[in-house]
Formats: sequence, structure tokens, C-alpha cells
Amino acid sequence: MNTPLLTVPSDIRELLDSEATRINREEFIGNDPVQFPRRFSRLEDIETVSFLSAIIAWGRRPMICRNAERMLDLMEHEPYKYVMDEGYEDLDADMNLHRTFFARHFRYFLRGLRRIFREYGSVDAFGAAVRAGESETPSWKLVEEMEKIMRDENNGENCSQCLPVNLDTTALKRINMALRWLVRDDGIVDMGVWKSIPKSKLFIPLDVHAGNTARNLGLLCRRANDRKSVEALTATLRTLRPEDPVFYDYALFGIGVGE
Repeated sequence: MNTPLLTVPSDIRELLDSEATRINREEFIGNDPVQFPRRFSRLEDIETVSFLSAIIAWGRRPMICRNAERMLDLMEHEPYKYVMDEGYEDLDADMNLHRTFFARHFRYFLRGLRRIFREYGSVDAFGAAVRAGESETPSWKLVEEMEKIMRDENNGENCSQCLPVNLDTTALKRINMALRWLVRDDGIVDMGVWKSIPKSKLFIPLDVHAGNTARNLGLLCRRANDRKSVEALTATLRTLRPEDPVFYDYALFGIGVGE
């Protein structure tokens, strides 16, 4: 990656540290999709619910949480068992689950996830097998390899509702959010159950709000919320906290958001 590093003034760093600490606390969990994977202790359950909750994470948070709950109900709150028993094959393909995400997309993703579980045991083990953590951009590497499995299990088809197919340009916001949950290990909001990717190599889950906040603070120059912007912003934040740059995702979320 060839990303320009911006100098962060001390007052901006103080603001980022303060806001990240304010938001990164247990009270945040109850209104965020991270609440759903946190209900489980088995790794395969956590992974299933993390990815599904992140995949539908666009739109208003109350709607996202409501529909994540609906998906758990569909799986009878036993997500790993549901995946391995192929319960999704009995669903009406046109059943709406979240905005433009339907049961056929749910089924597409879970077919691939079942294959990963069957052959590797967990998505974390799959990530280790494809050496995602050795890449400069582990989340993009992981998705590239997951998409191969997904296509194999779905007649060679892609499904952009599940995983972005434009990997050269996508910000990969939803997957980067899921990886924050799975990898960061400070024991507050994020779960830290993965070993295949170091938290130093995570990337900011960049959405419109985070992008606008970063630009207002002088942390990002590019106007597009794309992969190059994610790489540039994360590189700048890595100068502040090299071992855990995505800690500042909480600050970018929290600035402009009240208690």
C-alpha cells in the first residue's frame, strides 16, 4: 500500500482518545449489532452471528438490530447447528430479511459457511489456512478466499449482498466491522476470539459518518469512501496506536453522537 500519512495535531489526538474511551464501554453493546454474537460462547456460533449481523449492517441501527434478532429466531438461536443441518434450504427464497437482503442471499452465505466449517472447523482456522494475517490487507484477502468457497457452493455465482465483489475499490465496511468484533481483545465491547489476524492489521470500517468525521478532523483528504480512503485513514491512525489503530473507530463513530 502506498498511502500518504498525515500528521495528527495533539489536540485532535486528545479528542480521538477521549471519544474512543467514551464510546468503547459496556453500555454501547445493548444498542449495537455486536450484542448478537456476544450472546454465544462457542466460536462457530460467534462467527456465524458476527458475519450475518455485519452483512445486514446498513441503514438505521434499530432496524439492523431488529432484523438480526429475526435471523436468530429463524435459526432457533442455535446458529452453528442450523448451518450444519442446512435449515436454510427450506426457506422461501423471496422472504425479506433486511432491506434488499432476502432468504436467497442468507442461504447463499450459509452454504459457503457450512463448507468452511466442514473443511476447516472455523472461519478463524480458514483465515489461518489462507494466510490472511500475513497479507498487508487481511480483510480483503479473507474475503477474496471466502468468495471462492461461496461461488463453489452456489453454482459459480457471486452475491454482492453477502460479500462485495469489487475488491479493488470496496471499503469493505461490513466485514471490517465484523473483524473488529472478532479480533480486538480489550475485553470491553469487542470479543477477541480470533488468532489468525493481528489487531494491528485491522482496518477502519469506513461509512459515510466516519468518513465525514475523519475529513472534518483533517485525518482524511480523499472524498470517496473507498478502499484507498480506508487504507489512508487507517495508516494515519496507525501512527497514533500502531498495535491497535481500529480503537479509533469508536471515536469516529462517537464524535457528533451524544451519550
